[in-house]
Amino acid sequence: MQIANDQKDIMRVITFNVNSLRVRLPVVMECLRLHRPDALCLQETKVQDHDFPKDDFDAEGYNYVFKGEKTYNGVAVISPHEIKNVRFGLAEEPKDSSRLIKADIKGVSIVNTYVPQGAFLESKKYQYKLDWFQRLGRFFKENFEPDEPLVWVGDMNVAPNEADLWNPEGNREHVCFHEDVRKAFSNVVQLGFVDVFRKHCDQPGQYSFWDYRQRGSVERNRGWRLDHILATKPLADKSKSCFIDKQPRLGQRPSDHTPVIAEFDLG
Repeated sequence: MQIANDQKDIMRVITFNVNSLRVRLPVVMECLRLHRPDALCLQETKVQDHDFPKDDFDAEGYNYVFKGEKTYNGVAVISPHEIKNVRFGLAEEPKDSSRLIKADIKGVSIVNTYVPQGAFLESKKYQYKLDWFQRLGRFFKENFEPDEPLVWVGDMNVAPNEADLWNPEGNREHVCFHEDVRKAFSNVVQLGFVDVFRKHCDQPGQYSFWDYRQRGSVERNRGWRLDHILATKPLADKSKSCFIDKQPRLGQRPSDHTPVIAEFDLG
């Protein structure tokens, strides 16, 4: 689906876990050319700052902000517009700087997050994930009001409801579907956010992630909806559409995730 973003009042936002930006750079550049987003929010870039492919984005006329590290994590925001008021991470935890970017684009605040996956329920990493959502909630309460135009996007590593994964009964104890992590995610959503995708689509079987390790997961649509675009209600009310672009997951050397795209009418 090709979209030409020629209307100045329309804001198009994309979230995409690329699972290594350097490996997936051709996919990312095609996404930019095809959809022409106002904000392309990337997660799991897995690239140290000095290796970020600036020249490729410069050649296409894009601005960018990013924070990364080797092998793990990493977030970036790419935009044809000026990117203002940038901050990284959560104040209490400097090592999380490569998991969160806040930036203002076209008068809208965007928070791009790569939430910890959590490993397994008994691990310290899972408790860290639950704590991370608590700290993220404090970040929103301390820095924003529910009536402000704010978009929260990213790989949340949570399937919020049974319709958001192919096998809910078999994944009750999974770190991305356990009742505790869904509650932790819900607590943040309840600060004033609307699930923009679910505003426009209530159908099950709509996923943004298909595990590499499960043979035929894409063909059999055994996936998860882990990547989300949420907005405060005043902005969500202006959303025109939100959809999952499955095509990049079907292409050459795909990420295990695929882009989620939303449009807002700011006029």
